[in-house]
Order: sequence, then structure tokens, then C-alpha cells
Amino acid sequence: MPILCRDCAIPIDQSLKLSECPECGSTRLIEHEELNSLSTAHVDCDAFFASVEKRDDPSIRGKEVIVGGGKRGVVAACCYVARIKGVRSAMPMFEALKRCPNAVIIPPNMEKYKIVGMQVRALMTETTPQIEPISIDEAFLDLSGTEKLHKATPAQTLIKLIKRIENEVGISASIGLSFNKFLAKIASDLDKPRGFSIIGQSTAMEFLTDKQVGLLWGVGKVLQEKLAKDGIDTIGQLRRFDETTLVKRYGVIGQRLYNFARGQDSRTITPSSYTKSISAETTFNIDISDQENLLQRLWPLCEKVSKRLKTEDYAGGGVTLKLKQSDFKQITRSRSLSSPTQLAEEIYRVAKGLLEPEISGRKFRLIGVGATRLCASEQADQPDFLDPKRQERADIERAMDAVRDRFGGEAIVKGRSLK
Repeated sequence: MPILCRDCAIPIDQSLKLSECPECGSTRLIEHEELNSLSTAHVDCDAFFASVEKRDDPSIRGKEVIVGGGKRGVVAACCYVARIKGVRSAMPMFEALKRCPNAVIIPPNMEKYKIVGMQVRALMTETTPQIEPISIDEAFLDLSGTEKLHKATPAQTLIKLIKRIENEVGISASIGLSFNKFLAKIASDLDKPRGFSIIGQSTAMEFLTDKQVGLLWGVGKVLQEKLAKDGIDTIGQLRRFDETTLVKRYGVIGQRLYNFARGQDSRTITPSSYTKSISAETTFNIDISDQENLLQRLWPLCEKVSKRLKTEDYAGGGVTLKLKQSDFKQITRSRSLSSPTQLAEEIYRVAKGLLEPEISGRKFRLIGVGATRLCASEQADQPDFLDPKRQERADIERAMDAVRDRFGGEAIVKGRSLK
């Protein structure tokens, strides 16, 4: 049975039956019969936002830390100390504060998290070019064929990667190693924080048998309830049904249920480093229902999205509006543009058109706007003979950008920015 030290990555002679690494003295050892042959990994930073904040402020280390908005907002992330008390991501802040009344609350700093995320991504890229980012702090890695490059097995290379993340970035991460993406993702959650878990081909079916169907990717609350009504609570129970029956009963997802229940996943790791959308949102302290107030909150979000598009050299070919009602029901509306844009004014005009039909006395607790279908900035805001004033609007906004760049963001504003 192959054994590795999880701190220095050296292989350990199993015949010696050691309880600690002879090289560094660590007791964090990992063994698995497929340890040297698996190469599909999922690397996930531990409590990412909260970990970055604790890294930057030693005074809050060891304390309950929640990253999120005010009492009306939701939890963006929390540390493991807070999770022990039942706090979870996306939980309303008022509920989180009931469970952790002494928690340190920190507003999200997405620009800082993005920088740290890119540092982690750079280390991943040095490990293998086959990276499929899932979010700012997690990605799938295919390490097949890297043995000659790193003179190490994929498992050893992953241990060294995590060590570099800890030493060079200052946060921790967990590893899931398996033979496909589905199981690698599950494995990375098994032993957090600083975990390294393996699900091999020989043990996958047995591992999955007694697990709840909610563990399967794509099985949300609604589908889980539907499966439960049909007497299916565990993955083992799901295996009693053939693929045809599952597709007939649950639609296209039935095929995925059939395969995942058997530990099968044919998806390959597809390298992707491009941004798919740029968005901004805000949660209100008091629910808002009137149009004027909502539009006033919408405009600065459009400016934020526009600024990021310009900074990152993107243009948006579509606009998405996000609304969340007082009962947390979410509404999403999207519209494609005739040509891509970077302009806050253009994003606002489209978002306003999406918002107005939704205002019918309903109260909203959140509004957001995003630019989608991103493309190169060179394609942005071309002259349009059907809209002769478009060029004038573009010139005005660029002139305002120039003033702000020189004298600051508040040097010049549009009237709709004023309360």
C-alpha cells in the first residue's frame, strides 16, 4: 500500500509501519492502493474569503469570522470556527448572527480576493497547464503526463503545490484525488481544512452506496425531494433503476443520475481561463418597491460593471438583471445587445428596460446587474447608423472617465447619482 507524507511528499516504506514521517516528523500520512496512479484532482482553498482576512489581520485568528454584508445581507463566507456553530455561506446575516453573536463581521473585498485567487491560479499553472477553474478559489487539475516534468507522481506534485500555496500565499487548501471530476470534487470536501482525500476506482461504488442522493452534482433541494417521494434517499437505492427508467421519470438529468450513482463521469478537464461575466449587486437595508429608488440603486452598479469591463479589456454582448424579493425568491432577466459595449450608460438603459416590467408593487431586498457574452474590448461601442446618438454618449462617458482618472472617482458624476 503506497504511503506519502502530506507535508514533505516523500514516499514512506510501508514495511516499516511508521506512524510519522522519518524525514520531517509529520504524522499527516496518507495511504491508498491507487495513490500512485490517480491523476484527476480538485483543489479547493479552505474558507477562502475568511482565510484571506485572517491572514491579513492576526488579531482575528482563532475568532469566529464572517465575511458578508450588514444585517440585511447574506454570508459570503465564514471560517471553520463559525461553521462549527452552524453558519453557512448564503445564510441570511441575521440568522448567522443569532448563531454567532460575537463573530467578527468583515465586508467582502472582492478586489483583494481576486488578487489572491490569481496568485493561487499562477501556482496551479506552474503545476500543469490542464486547469479548469470553477471559481476564484477552486479548480480541477489533470496531472496525467506530468511525472517526467516534476519527477514525482501526481499525488506528490499536489502535496508540493499545497505547500507552496501555504508558504507563498499564506492560506490553506484541500485536495481531492480520483479518476474523474465528479469524485475528485466530492473527495476535496471530505477532510477540510488542509485535507487530502482519495476515492479510487476499487472503492468508489462502496463509498457512494450509503450516501444521500443530495451528494450528486445537479441534485438540488427540489430534485432531492422528488427522489425522496419515489423512495430514493441514498445513492445505493438509486442504482436499482436502469437508465431508461430514470430518464423517463426525471428527464435528461436521469442519465447523469444513472452514471454518477455508479461513479462514472465522462467529462474531461477543459482548460479555461476566461471570464464569463462581470457583475455587481447590492442588498438593501430596507426592502424597496418603488421604481425611482430601485433605478437610483441600479445606476452605480452599472458604473461598477462598466469600470471593470474597461479595466480588464472586455466588452459585454449581453446584460443580465438580478432581483431578489423579500421572500428570497430570485428573478433573473437577460437581453442580448445589438453590439458589445463597455459603457455604463448603455448597460443602464438595457437594465432599466428589464427592470421596469418587474415593478408591480413587489418588494425587493437585492438588485444586481451583469455584463455577459464577454468579448475583446476592440469590439466595443462601434458607431451605429440606427442610433446616431450612441457615439455622442460614448464620447461623453469617455470624457468623464478621463476626468475621474485625473481627479478621482467623485470629480464628475451624472445627475442620477445624486439622491
